[in-house]
Amino acid sequence: MKRTLRAFLALLVVVIFSCDKDDDSANTLSVNQTQITLPAAGGQSMFYIETNASSWSIDNPSDWVILSEESGTDPTSTVTLQVTSQSVSDRSTTLTVSAGNAPDVTITVTQAAAGFAYVISTDKDALSYPKEATSIALEVTTNAPDWSITSDAEWLQIDPNGAGAGVTTINIAAPLYDEDDWRYAIISITATDAVTVEIPVIQKGDFYPGYNTSPEAPDATGMSSTAVQLAADMHLGWNIGNTLEAIGSEIAWGNPMVTEQTIQLVKQNGFNAIRIPCSWNQYIEDEETVKISDTWLNRVEEVVQYCVNNDMYAVLNIHWDQGWLEENCTPEMQDEVKSKQRALWQQIATKLRAYDEHLIFASANEPHVDDATQMSVLLSYHQAFVDAVRGTGGKNSYRTLVVQGPATDIEKTDNLMNTLPTDTATDRMMAEVHFYTPYQFCLMTEDQSWGNMFYYWGQGYHSATDTTRNATWGEEATVDNLFQSMKTKFVDQGIPVIMGEYAVVRRSSLTGANLQLHLDSRAYFLEYVTGKAIENGLIPFYWDAGNMGDNSTALFDRANNTVYDQQALDAIIAGGGN
Repeated sequence: MKRTLRAFLALLVVVIFSCDKDDDSANTLSVNQTQITLPAAGGQSMFYIETNASSWSIDNPSDWVILSEESGTDPTSTVTLQVTSQSVSDRSTTLTVSAGNAPDVTITVTQAAAGFAYVISTDKDALSYPKEATSIALEVTTNAPDWSITSDAEWLQIDPNGAGAGVTTINIAAPLYDEDDWRYAIISITATDAVTVEIPVIQKGDFYPGYNTSPEAPDATGMSSTAVQLAADMHLGWNIGNTLEAIGSEIAWGNPMVTEQTIQLVKQNGFNAIRIPCSWNQYIEDEETVKISDTWLNRVEEVVQYCVNNDMYAVLNIHWDQGWLEENCTPEMQDEVKSKQRALWQQIATKLRAYDEHLIFASANEPHVDDATQMSVLLSYHQAFVDAVRGTGGKNSYRTLVVQGPATDIEKTDNLMNTLPTDTATDRMMAEVHFYTPYQFCLMTEDQSWGNMFYYWGQGYHSATDTTRNATWGEEATVDNLFQSMKTKFVDQGIPVIMGEYAVVRRSSLTGANLQLHLDSRAYFLEYVTGKAIENGLIPFYWDAGNMGDNSTALFDRANNTVYDQQALDAIIAGGGN
Protein backbone atom coordinates (compact mmCIF):
# COMPACT_ATOMS: atom_id res chain seq x y z
CA MET A 1 0.00 0.00 0.00
CA LYS A 2 2.80 2.49 0.86
CA ARG A 3 4.58 1.58 -2.37
CA THR A 4 1.41 2.35 -4.36
CA LEU A 5 0.97 5.75 -2.60
CA ARG A 6 4.56 6.78 -3.30
CA ALA A 7 4.11 5.92 -6.99
CA PHE A 8 0.93 7.99 -7.17
CA LEU A 9 2.58 11.03 -5.59
CA ALA A 10 5.55 10.83 -7.95
CA LEU A 11 3.21 10.69 -10.94
CA LEU A 12 1.29 13.71 -9.59
CA VAL A 13 4.53 15.78 -9.38
CA VAL A 14 5.40 14.89 -12.95
CA VAL A 15 1.94 15.93 -14.15
CA ILE A 16 2.07 19.22 -12.24
CA PHE A 17 5.51 20.19 -13.58
CA SER A 18 4.66 19.14 -17.11
CA CYS A 19 1.76 21.65 -17.04
CA ASP A 20 4.11 24.61 -16.22
CA LYS A 21 4.38 26.85 -19.36
CA ASP A 22 8.10 27.47 -18.71
CA ASP A 23 9.16 23.86 -19.26
CA ASP A 24 11.80 23.04 -21.87
CA SER A 25 9.29 21.99 -24.49
CA ALA A 26 7.07 25.13 -24.20
CA ASN A 27 9.57 28.05 -24.01
CA THR A 28 11.16 29.81 -26.96
CA LEU A 29 13.48 32.85 -27.11
CA SER A 30 14.82 34.74 -30.11
CA VAL A 31 16.79 38.00 -30.57
CA ASN A 32 17.05 39.63 -34.00
CA GLN A 33 20.77 40.48 -33.77
CA THR A 34 23.58 38.95 -31.73
CA GLN A 35 26.48 41.10 -32.98
CA ILE A 36 26.34 44.90 -32.48
CA THR A 37 29.22 47.19 -33.46
CA LEU A 38 29.21 50.92 -32.66
CA PRO A 39 31.67 53.69 -33.61
CA ALA A 40 34.13 55.37 -31.28
CA ALA A 41 32.03 58.53 -31.22
CA GLY A 42 29.27 56.58 -29.53
CA GLY A 43 25.71 55.98 -30.65
CA GLN A 44 22.82 53.62 -30.28
CA SER A 45 21.27 50.49 -31.74
CA MET A 46 18.05 48.55 -31.21
CA PHE A 47 17.34 44.85 -30.91
CA TYR A 48 14.09 42.91 -30.56
CA ILE A 49 13.25 40.11 -28.11
CA GLU A 50 10.51 37.57 -28.78
CA THR A 51 9.54 34.86 -26.25
CA ASN A 52 6.55 32.87 -25.05
CA ALA A 53 7.94 32.77 -21.50
CA SER A 54 6.25 34.76 -18.76
CA SER A 55 9.24 37.12 -18.46
CA TRP A 56 12.71 37.87 -19.81
CA SER A 57 15.86 39.54 -18.46
CA ILE A 58 19.28 40.73 -19.66
CA ASP A 59 22.53 40.29 -17.75
CA ASN A 60 24.69 43.35 -18.56
CA PRO A 61 28.15 43.09 -16.93
CA SER A 62 29.52 46.39 -18.36
CA ASP A 63 29.21 49.98 -17.14
CA TRP A 64 29.59 51.54 -20.61
CA VAL A 65 26.60 49.89 -22.26
CA ILE A 66 23.28 51.51 -21.30
CA LEU A 67 20.05 49.61 -21.95
CA SER A 68 16.60 51.19 -22.13
CA GLU A 69 15.32 48.20 -20.08
CA GLU A 70 16.93 45.08 -18.64
CA SER A 71 13.80 42.97 -17.96
CA GLY A 72 10.20 42.72 -19.06
CA THR A 73 7.07 40.64 -19.41
CA ASP A 74 5.92 41.52 -22.92
CA PRO A 75 6.23 38.66 -25.41
CA THR A 76 7.66 41.10 -27.99
CA SER A 77 9.98 43.87 -26.72
CA THR A 78 12.28 46.48 -28.24
CA VAL A 79 15.45 47.36 -26.33
CA THR A 80 17.60 50.40 -27.13
CA LEU A 81 21.33 50.05 -26.51
CA GLN A 82 23.48 53.14 -26.18
CA VAL A 83 27.22 53.76 -25.66
CA THR A 84 29.17 56.97 -25.08
CA SER A 85 32.31 58.08 -26.91
CA GLN A 86 35.62 56.45 -26.02
CA SER A 87 39.20 56.66 -27.21
CA VAL A 88 41.93 54.47 -25.82
CA SER A 89 41.33 51.00 -27.31
CA ASP A 90 38.69 48.68 -28.75
CA ARG A 91 36.28 47.32 -26.15
CA SER A 92 33.73 44.52 -26.12
CA THR A 93 31.19 42.95 -23.78
CA THR A 94 28.61 40.17 -23.85
CA LEU A 95 24.97 40.57 -22.89
CA THR A 96 23.04 37.45 -21.88
CA VAL A 97 19.32 37.30 -22.54
CA SER A 98 17.29 34.75 -20.53
CA ALA A 99 13.61 33.76 -20.69
CA GLY A 100 12.01 30.93 -18.74
CA ASN A 101 13.56 27.58 -19.57
CA ALA A 102 14.54 28.56 -23.10
CA PRO A 103 18.25 28.46 -23.97
CA ASP A 104 20.02 31.77 -23.23
CA VAL A 105 20.94 34.06 -26.15
CA THR A 106 24.14 36.11 -26.05
CA ILE A 107 24.71 39.47 -27.76
CA THR A 108 28.27 40.66 -28.38
CA VAL A 109 28.68 44.47 -28.27
CA THR A 110 31.87 45.96 -29.72
CA GLN A 111 33.04 49.56 -29.88
CA ALA A 112 36.09 50.58 -31.89
CA ALA A 113 38.75 52.92 -30.59
CA ALA A 114 38.93 56.45 -31.95
CA GLY A 115 42.62 56.33 -32.52
CA PHE A 116 43.11 59.10 -29.97
CA ALA A 117 44.48 58.70 -26.49
CA TYR A 118 42.22 61.30 -24.87
CA VAL A 119 38.62 62.46 -24.87
CA ILE A 120 37.28 66.01 -24.32
CA SER A 121 33.63 66.74 -23.52
CA THR A 122 31.67 69.82 -22.41
CA ASP A 123 28.38 70.42 -20.63
CA LYS A 124 27.14 72.82 -23.35
CA ASP A 125 27.00 72.36 -27.12
CA ALA A 126 26.57 76.10 -27.90
CA LEU A 127 26.69 79.47 -26.16
CA SER A 128 24.15 82.25 -26.71
CA TYR A 129 24.65 85.75 -25.26
CA PRO A 130 22.26 88.71 -25.04
CA LYS A 131 23.54 92.09 -26.17
CA GLU A 132 24.33 93.02 -22.53
CA ALA A 133 27.72 92.11 -21.03
CA THR A 134 27.37 88.53 -19.80
CA SER A 135 29.58 85.66 -18.56
CA ILE A 136 28.72 81.99 -19.10
CA ALA A 137 30.35 79.05 -17.31
CA LEU A 138 31.47 76.14 -19.50
CA GLU A 139 32.39 72.84 -17.84
CA VAL A 140 35.17 70.90 -19.59
CA THR A 141 35.81 67.24 -18.75
CA THR A 142 38.84 65.40 -20.13
CA ASN A 143 41.47 62.78 -19.36
CA ALA A 144 44.09 64.74 -21.30
CA PRO A 145 47.00 65.88 -19.09
CA ASP A 146 47.19 69.27 -20.82
CA TRP A 147 44.67 71.14 -23.00
CA SER A 148 43.82 74.69 -24.14
CA ILE A 149 40.77 76.70 -25.15
CA THR A 150 40.80 79.52 -27.73
CA SER A 151 38.35 81.59 -29.79
CA ASP A 152 38.41 83.03 -33.30
CA ALA A 153 36.83 86.25 -31.97
CA GLU A 154 38.76 88.87 -30.02
CA TRP A 155 35.61 90.06 -28.24
CA LEU A 156 35.28 86.86 -26.17
CA GLN A 157 37.20 86.75 -22.89
CA ILE A 158 38.16 83.24 -21.68
CA ASP A 159 39.43 82.41 -18.18
CA PRO A 160 41.29 80.16 -17.63
CA ASN A 161 42.48 79.31 -21.13
CA GLY A 162 43.43 75.72 -20.31
CA ALA A 163 44.07 73.13 -17.59
CA GLY A 164 44.82 69.43 -17.04
CA ALA A 165 42.91 66.19 -16.59
CA GLY A 166 39.64 66.27 -14.69
CA VAL A 167 36.69 68.67 -14.63
CA THR A 168 37.41 72.39 -15.12
CA THR A 169 34.97 75.33 -15.15
CA ILE A 170 35.81 78.00 -17.74
CA ASN A 171 34.26 81.46 -17.55
CA ILE A 172 33.59 82.91 -21.00
CA ALA A 173 32.52 86.57 -21.07
CA ALA A 174 31.09 88.70 -23.87
CA PRO A 175 31.07 92.52 -23.54
CA LEU A 176 28.17 94.83 -24.36
CA TYR A 177 27.32 94.60 -28.06
CA ASP A 178 25.66 97.81 -29.20
CA GLU A 179 24.93 96.93 -32.83
CA ASP A 180 21.86 95.98 -34.85
CA ASP A 181 22.96 92.62 -36.25
CA TRP A 182 24.09 89.48 -34.44
CA ARG A 183 27.71 88.33 -34.27
CA TYR A 184 29.22 84.88 -34.21
CA ALA A 185 32.33 83.05 -33.00
CA ILE A 186 33.76 79.54 -32.57
CA ILE A 187 35.45 78.30 -29.38
CA SER A 188 37.96 75.47 -29.86
CA ILE A 189 39.17 73.11 -27.13
CA THR A 190 42.30 71.22 -28.14
CA ALA A 191 44.78 68.71 -26.73
CA THR A 192 47.51 66.60 -28.24
CA ASP A 193 46.16 63.20 -29.31
CA ALA A 194 42.50 64.22 -28.80
CA VAL A 195 39.64 65.23 -31.09
CA THR A 196 39.14 69.01 -31.05
CA VAL A 197 35.79 70.15 -29.65
CA GLU A 198 34.23 73.23 -31.29
CA ILE A 199 31.45 75.26 -29.66
CA PRO A 200 29.49 77.87 -31.70
CA VAL A 201 28.84 81.22 -30.04
CA ILE A 202 26.14 83.81 -30.82
CA GLN A 203 25.74 87.28 -29.36
CA LYS A 204 22.46 88.95 -30.24
CA GLY A 205 22.34 92.51 -31.48
CA ASP A 206 19.47 94.95 -31.23
CA PHE A 207 17.53 93.28 -34.02
CA TYR A 208 17.98 90.24 -36.28
CA PRO A 209 20.67 87.70 -37.20
CA GLY A 210 22.26 87.40 -40.60
CA TYR A 211 21.49 84.47 -42.90
CA ASN A 212 24.29 84.73 -45.44
CA THR A 213 25.83 81.55 -44.04
CA SER A 214 26.95 79.98 -47.32
CA PRO A 215 28.03 82.67 -49.82
CA GLU A 216 29.20 81.37 -53.18
CA ALA A 217 31.73 82.62 -55.68
CA PRO A 218 30.13 84.76 -58.43
CA ASP A 219 28.60 82.67 -61.23
CA ALA A 220 27.74 84.45 -64.49
CA THR A 221 26.30 81.34 -66.17
CA GLY A 222 22.94 82.22 -67.66
CA MET A 223 23.22 85.82 -66.42
CA SER A 224 24.67 87.61 -69.45
CA SER A 225 21.83 90.09 -70.10
CA THR A 226 21.88 93.60 -68.70
CA ALA A 227 18.73 95.14 -67.24
CA VAL A 228 18.19 97.04 -70.51
CA GLN A 229 18.46 93.82 -72.52
CA LEU A 230 16.01 92.02 -70.23
CA ALA A 231 13.58 94.95 -70.44
CA ALA A 232 13.65 94.75 -74.23
CA ASP A 233 12.55 91.12 -74.04
CA MET A 234 9.83 91.57 -71.38
CA HIS A 235 7.03 92.94 -73.53
CA LEU A 236 3.94 92.26 -71.38
CA GLY A 237 3.60 91.27 -67.72
CA TRP A 238 0.79 89.88 -65.54
CA ASN A 239 0.35 89.87 -61.75
CA ILE A 240 -0.69 86.83 -59.71
CA GLY A 241 -2.65 89.26 -57.56
CA ASN A 242 -4.29 88.56 -54.18
CA THR A 243 -2.68 85.13 -53.95
CA LEU A 244 0.81 84.52 -52.57
CA GLU A 245 0.60 87.86 -50.76
CA ALA A 246 -2.83 87.07 -49.25
CA ILE A 247 -2.86 87.31 -45.46
CA GLY A 248 -3.98 84.03 -43.92
CA SER A 249 -2.88 81.69 -46.67
CA GLU A 250 -2.44 81.53 -50.43
CA ILE A 251 -6.18 80.96 -50.86
CA ALA A 252 -7.40 83.29 -48.07
CA TRP A 253 -8.58 86.02 -50.48
CA GLY A 254 -10.64 83.74 -52.67
CA ASN A 255 -8.18 82.66 -55.33
CA PRO A 256 -7.09 79.06 -55.92
CA MET A 257 -3.50 77.99 -55.44
CA VAL A 258 -1.28 78.79 -58.39
CA THR A 259 -0.69 75.86 -60.74
CA GLU A 260 1.56 75.47 -63.72
CA GLN A 261 -1.60 75.41 -65.85
CA THR A 262 -2.30 78.98 -64.63
CA ILE A 263 1.08 80.14 -65.89
CA GLN A 264 0.63 78.30 -69.18
CA LEU A 265 -2.77 79.97 -69.70
CA VAL A 266 -1.24 83.41 -69.17
CA LYS A 267 1.59 82.65 -71.59
CA GLN A 268 -0.77 81.29 -74.25
CA ASN A 269 -2.63 84.60 -74.15
CA GLY A 270 0.31 86.83 -74.95
CA PHE A 271 2.27 87.53 -71.74
CA ASN A 272 5.91 86.58 -71.16
CA ALA A 273 6.51 87.94 -67.65
CA ILE A 274 4.89 87.21 -64.30
CA ARG A 275 5.01 89.41 -61.22
CA ILE A 276 4.70 87.39 -58.00
CA PRO A 277 3.48 89.62 -55.15
CA CYS A 278 4.55 87.68 -52.06
CA SER A 279 4.07 87.76 -48.31
CA TRP A 280 6.85 86.60 -45.98
CA ASN A 281 6.14 88.12 -42.57
CA GLN A 282 3.27 85.77 -41.75
CA TYR A 283 5.48 82.75 -42.53
CA ILE A 284 8.20 83.69 -40.03
CA GLU A 285 8.71 80.83 -37.56
CA ASP A 286 10.48 82.83 -34.84
CA GLU A 287 9.92 86.57 -34.36
CA GLU A 288 13.28 86.93 -32.61
CA THR A 289 15.25 85.50 -35.51
CA VAL A 290 12.80 86.20 -38.41
CA LYS A 291 13.48 82.70 -39.77
CA ILE A 292 11.18 82.01 -42.75
CA SER A 293 9.42 78.66 -42.83
CA ASP A 294 11.15 76.20 -45.16
CA THR A 295 7.70 75.03 -46.28
CA TRP A 296 6.86 78.53 -47.54
CA LEU A 297 10.25 79.01 -49.20
CA ASN A 298 9.69 75.72 -51.01
CA ARG A 299 6.21 76.78 -52.13
CA VAL A 300 7.45 80.10 -53.51
CA GLU A 301 10.23 78.30 -55.34
CA GLU A 302 7.62 75.96 -56.83
CA VAL A 303 5.75 78.92 -58.34
CA VAL A 304 8.99 80.46 -59.61
CA GLN A 305 9.79 77.12 -61.24
CA TYR A 306 6.41 77.13 -63.02
CA CYS A 307 7.41 80.43 -64.64
CA VAL A 308 10.91 79.35 -65.58
CA ASN A 309 9.63 76.02 -66.95
CA ASN A 310 7.56 78.02 -69.41
CA ASP A 311 10.32 80.46 -70.39
CA MET A 312 8.62 83.30 -68.51
CA TYR A 313 10.36 86.04 -66.57
CA ALA A 314 9.42 86.09 -62.88
CA VAL A 315 9.59 89.22 -60.70
CA LEU A 316 9.45 88.21 -57.02
CA ASN A 317 8.99 90.84 -54.31
CA ILE A 318 8.25 91.45 -50.66
CA HIS A 319 4.73 92.87 -51.00
CA TRP A 320 2.72 94.89 -48.45
CA ASP A 321 3.44 92.05 -46.03
CA GLN A 322 1.40 93.50 -43.14
CA GLY A 323 3.17 96.83 -43.53
CA TRP A 324 6.38 96.15 -41.59
CA LEU A 325 8.44 98.00 -44.22
CA GLU A 326 5.93 99.93 -46.30
CA GLU A 327 4.35 101.75 -43.36
CA ASN A 328 7.64 102.40 -41.52
CA CYS A 329 9.81 104.51 -43.82
CA THR A 330 10.73 106.69 -40.85
CA PRO A 331 13.99 107.52 -39.05
CA GLU A 332 12.58 106.03 -35.83
CA MET A 333 12.11 102.59 -37.42
CA GLN A 334 15.00 102.70 -39.87
CA ASP A 335 17.53 100.51 -38.07
CA GLU A 336 15.09 97.73 -37.18
CA VAL A 337 13.40 97.61 -40.59
CA LYS A 338 16.73 97.68 -42.40
CA SER A 339 17.94 94.72 -40.32
CA LYS A 340 14.78 92.75 -41.08
CA GLN A 341 14.96 93.59 -44.78
CA ARG A 342 18.51 92.24 -44.88
CA ALA A 343 17.65 89.06 -42.96
CA LEU A 344 14.63 88.19 -45.12
CA TRP A 345 16.35 88.86 -48.42
CA GLN A 346 19.41 86.84 -47.43
CA GLN A 347 17.11 83.86 -46.88
CA ILE A 348 15.11 84.39 -50.09
CA ALA A 349 18.18 85.04 -52.21
CA THR A 350 20.06 82.02 -50.85
CA LYS A 351 17.08 79.75 -51.50
CA LEU A 352 16.65 80.91 -55.12
CA ARG A 353 20.30 81.59 -55.98
CA ALA A 354 20.55 78.85 -58.65
CA TYR A 355 17.98 80.39 -61.03
CA ASP A 356 19.21 82.21 -64.12
CA GLU A 357 18.28 85.70 -65.30
CA HIS A 358 14.62 84.73 -65.80
CA LEU A 359 14.23 85.40 -62.06
CA ILE A 360 14.29 89.03 -60.93
CA PHE A 361 14.05 90.26 -57.32
CA ALA A 362 12.08 93.38 -56.31
CA SER A 363 12.81 95.08 -52.98
CA ALA A 364 9.30 96.11 -51.88
CA ASN A 365 5.87 97.10 -53.23
CA GLU A 366 4.36 100.53 -52.49
CA PRO A 367 6.45 102.10 -49.70
CA HIS A 368 4.67 104.98 -47.99
CA VAL A 369 6.97 107.94 -48.67
CA ASP A 370 5.95 111.60 -48.95
CA ASP A 371 9.09 113.68 -48.44
CA ALA A 372 12.87 113.76 -48.80
CA THR A 373 13.51 112.44 -45.27
CA GLN A 374 11.34 109.38 -45.82
CA MET A 375 12.91 108.93 -49.26
CA SER A 376 16.33 108.76 -47.64
CA VAL A 377 15.08 106.04 -45.29
CA LEU A 378 13.56 104.11 -48.20
CA LEU A 379 16.84 104.30 -50.06
CA SER A 380 18.57 102.68 -47.06
CA TYR A 381 16.03 99.83 -47.23
CA HIS A 382 16.75 99.37 -50.91
CA GLN A 383 20.48 99.42 -50.19
CA ALA A 384 20.02 96.69 -47.56
CA PHE A 385 18.14 94.67 -50.20
CA VAL A 386 20.85 95.08 -52.83
CA ASP A 387 23.67 94.28 -50.40
CA ALA A 388 21.85 91.21 -49.04
CA VAL A 389 21.22 89.71 -52.47
CA ARG A 390 24.68 90.45 -53.86
CA GLY A 391 26.36 89.11 -50.71
CA THR A 392 24.95 85.62 -51.25
CA GLY A 393 27.00 85.32 -54.46
CA GLY A 394 26.49 82.77 -57.21
CA LYS A 395 24.09 83.99 -59.88
CA ASN A 396 22.82 86.62 -57.43
CA SER A 397 26.06 88.50 -58.06
CA TYR A 398 24.63 89.44 -61.48
CA ARG A 399 20.85 89.21 -61.01
CA THR A 400 18.75 92.17 -62.14
CA LEU A 401 17.14 93.90 -59.15
CA VAL A 402 14.15 96.26 -58.94
CA VAL A 403 13.76 99.18 -56.51
CA GLN A 404 10.49 101.02 -55.98
CA GLY A 405 9.85 104.73 -56.17
CA PRO A 406 8.13 106.52 -53.26
CA ALA A 407 4.60 105.04 -53.06
CA THR A 408 5.40 103.83 -56.60
CA ASP A 409 3.72 107.09 -57.59
CA ILE A 410 5.10 108.54 -60.79
CA GLU A 411 5.00 112.19 -59.70
CA LYS A 412 6.55 111.48 -56.28
CA THR A 413 9.18 109.29 -57.94
CA ASP A 414 10.03 112.05 -60.42
CA ASN A 415 10.37 114.58 -57.60
CA LEU A 416 12.01 112.55 -54.82
CA MET A 417 13.90 109.57 -56.25
CA ASN A 418 17.07 111.30 -57.39
CA THR A 419 19.51 108.51 -56.64
CA LEU A 420 19.58 104.71 -56.66
CA PRO A 421 21.36 102.26 -54.36
CA THR A 422 25.03 101.56 -54.88
CA ASP A 423 25.51 98.27 -56.69
CA THR A 424 28.56 96.06 -57.18
CA ALA A 425 27.02 94.76 -60.41
CA THR A 426 26.98 96.98 -63.47
CA ASP A 427 23.77 97.77 -65.39
CA ARG A 428 21.61 95.31 -63.41
CA MET A 429 19.01 97.59 -61.83
CA MET A 430 15.46 98.67 -62.68
CA ALA A 431 13.06 101.16 -61.09
CA GLU A 432 9.38 100.46 -60.44
CA VAL A 433 6.25 102.61 -60.47
CA HIS A 434 2.53 101.76 -60.52
CA PHE A 435 -0.28 103.45 -62.44
CA TYR A 436 -3.89 103.83 -61.25
CA THR A 437 -4.59 107.30 -62.63
CA PRO A 438 -7.18 108.66 -62.36
CA TYR A 439 -8.02 106.76 -59.18
CA GLN A 440 -11.71 107.64 -59.56
CA PHE A 441 -11.83 105.66 -62.77
CA CYS A 442 -9.34 102.89 -62.02
CA LEU A 443 -10.11 101.78 -58.45
CA MET A 444 -12.70 103.96 -56.72
CA THR A 445 -15.87 102.00 -55.88
CA GLU A 446 -17.80 104.53 -53.74
CA ASP A 447 -18.34 108.25 -54.16
CA GLN A 448 -16.43 110.42 -51.68
CA SER A 449 -16.94 113.95 -50.38
CA TRP A 450 -13.97 115.09 -52.44
CA GLY A 451 -15.11 113.49 -55.70
CA ASN A 452 -17.24 110.94 -57.52
CA MET A 453 -16.43 107.72 -59.35
CA PHE A 454 -15.66 108.00 -63.06
CA TYR A 455 -17.28 105.45 -65.38
CA TYR A 456 -16.04 106.85 -68.70
CA TRP A 457 -12.47 107.75 -69.70
CA GLY A 458 -11.03 109.16 -72.91
CA GLN A 459 -12.07 112.05 -75.07
CA GLY A 460 -13.98 109.82 -77.47
CA TYR A 461 -15.81 107.93 -74.72
CA HIS A 462 -17.60 110.53 -72.62
CA SER A 463 -21.30 110.03 -71.97
CA ALA A 464 -23.78 112.58 -73.30
CA THR A 465 -26.40 111.49 -70.77
CA ASP A 466 -24.49 110.33 -67.67
CA THR A 467 -22.24 113.38 -67.64
CA THR A 468 -21.43 113.38 -63.90
CA ARG A 469 -19.50 110.14 -64.44
CA ASN A 470 -17.19 111.40 -67.15
CA ALA A 471 -13.51 111.71 -66.22
CA THR A 472 -12.64 115.34 -65.51
CA TRP A 473 -8.90 114.81 -65.23
CA GLY A 474 -6.18 112.21 -65.77
CA GLU A 475 -6.90 111.36 -69.37
CA GLU A 476 -4.64 110.90 -72.42
CA ALA A 477 -2.49 113.99 -71.92
CA THR A 478 -1.83 113.01 -68.29
CA VAL A 479 -0.72 109.54 -69.35
CA ASP A 480 1.56 111.01 -71.99
CA ASN A 481 3.19 113.48 -69.58
CA LEU A 482 3.67 111.05 -66.70
CA PHE A 483 5.15 108.28 -68.82
CA GLN A 484 7.42 110.77 -70.58
CA SER A 485 8.75 111.90 -67.18
CA MET A 486 9.80 108.32 -66.37
CA LYS A 487 11.43 107.96 -69.76
CA THR A 488 13.44 111.11 -69.21
CA LYS A 489 14.40 110.38 -65.61
CA PHE A 490 15.26 106.69 -65.91
CA VAL A 491 14.86 104.98 -69.27
CA ASP A 492 16.96 107.52 -71.17
CA GLN A 493 19.66 107.09 -68.49
CA GLY A 494 19.85 103.32 -69.02
CA ILE A 495 17.56 102.42 -66.09
CA PRO A 496 14.54 100.40 -67.28
CA VAL A 497 11.23 101.00 -65.53
CA ILE A 498 8.72 98.33 -64.58
CA MET A 499 5.15 99.56 -64.38
CA GLY A 500 4.49 96.86 -61.82
CA GLU A 501 0.73 97.39 -61.53
CA TYR A 502 -2.02 98.99 -63.56
CA ALA A 503 -5.70 98.13 -64.01
CA VAL A 504 -9.21 99.53 -64.07
CA VAL A 505 -12.18 97.89 -62.37
CA ARG A 506 -15.01 96.44 -64.46
CA ARG A 507 -18.24 98.08 -63.26
CA SER A 508 -20.54 95.27 -64.33
CA SER A 509 -23.39 96.53 -62.14
CA LEU A 510 -24.08 99.18 -64.78
CA THR A 511 -26.74 98.36 -67.34
CA GLY A 512 -27.67 99.02 -70.93
CA ALA A 513 -25.88 101.70 -72.90
CA ASN A 514 -24.02 102.92 -69.82
CA LEU A 515 -22.48 99.49 -69.27
CA GLN A 516 -21.44 99.19 -72.90
CA LEU A 517 -19.91 102.67 -72.97
CA HIS A 518 -18.05 101.95 -69.73
CA LEU A 519 -16.66 98.65 -71.04
CA ASP A 520 -15.58 100.26 -74.31
CA SER A 521 -14.02 103.14 -72.40
CA ARG A 522 -12.23 100.70 -70.11
CA ALA A 523 -10.86 98.75 -73.07
CA TYR A 524 -9.65 101.99 -74.63
CA PHE A 525 -7.88 102.93 -71.37
CA LEU A 526 -6.12 99.56 -71.19
CA GLU A 527 -5.00 99.69 -74.81
CA TYR A 528 -3.87 103.31 -74.59
CA VAL A 529 -2.00 102.96 -71.29
CA THR A 530 -0.32 99.69 -72.34
CA GLY A 531 0.77 101.17 -75.67
CA LYS A 532 2.05 104.43 -74.19
CA ALA A 533 3.97 102.59 -71.48
CA ILE A 534 5.79 100.50 -74.07
CA GLU A 535 6.35 103.54 -76.28
CA ASN A 536 8.14 105.26 -73.38
CA GLY A 537 10.16 102.20 -72.35
CA LEU A 538 8.01 101.17 -69.36
CA ILE A 539 7.26 97.44 -68.98
CA PRO A 540 3.53 97.06 -68.20
CA PHE A 541 2.38 94.42 -65.66
CA TYR A 542 -1.42 94.18 -65.49
CA TRP A 543 -2.90 93.82 -61.98
CA ASP A 544 -5.19 90.78 -61.99
CA ALA A 545 -6.70 90.40 -58.50
CA GLY A 546 -8.56 87.24 -59.52
CA ASN A 547 -11.96 88.42 -58.33
CA MET A 548 -14.75 88.11 -60.91
CA GLY A 549 -17.96 90.11 -61.09
CA ASP A 550 -18.64 93.74 -60.22
CA ASN A 551 -15.54 95.91 -59.71
CA SER A 552 -13.24 93.09 -60.78
CA THR A 553 -9.90 93.30 -62.56
CA ALA A 554 -9.66 89.61 -63.51
CA LEU A 555 -8.58 88.63 -67.00
CA PHE A 556 -8.67 84.91 -66.28
CA ASP A 557 -10.88 82.45 -64.45
CA ARG A 558 -8.10 80.69 -62.58
CA ALA A 559 -10.31 77.95 -61.14
CA ASN A 560 -11.25 76.77 -64.63
CA ASN A 561 -8.16 77.97 -66.53
CA THR A 562 -10.15 79.98 -69.05
CA VAL A 563 -10.28 83.59 -70.22
CA TYR A 564 -12.79 85.59 -68.16
CA ASP A 565 -12.58 89.08 -69.68
CA GLN A 566 -11.83 88.74 -73.39
CA GLN A 567 -12.45 92.41 -74.18
CA ALA A 568 -9.93 93.64 -71.61
CA LEU A 569 -7.42 90.99 -72.63
CA ASP A 570 -7.73 91.91 -76.31
CA ALA A 571 -7.20 95.58 -75.45
CA ILE A 572 -3.99 94.87 -73.51
CA ILE A 573 -2.64 92.65 -76.27
CA ALA A 574 -3.48 95.30 -78.87
CA GLY A 575 -1.71 97.95 -76.80
CA GLY A 576 1.30 95.68 -76.58
CA GLY A 577 1.46 95.57 -80.36
CA ASN A 578 0.50 91.90 -80.67
